[in-house]
Amino acid sequence: MHAQASSHTTTTTERGSFALARCSCGWSGPARRSRDRARTDAADHTRTATDPDTGTP
Repeated sequence: MHAQASSHTTTTTERGSFALARCSCGWSGPARRSRDRARTDAADHTRTATDPDTGTP
C-alpha cells in the first residue's frame, strides 16, 4: 500500500496473475502483469493528481 500525504491514497491489489492500482479518488489503473509497474502507475497518478502545474487537486 502506498499512503500519500494528500487526499489520494493508492493501493495495489491482485487478481489472478494481474496487479491493479487503485486510488481513494476513484481512479483505477490498467491491469498489469508486473506488480512493480502497477505500483509505478499508482505513484504516477498520485504525483500528477496533486501536481499544482496540472491544476488538479
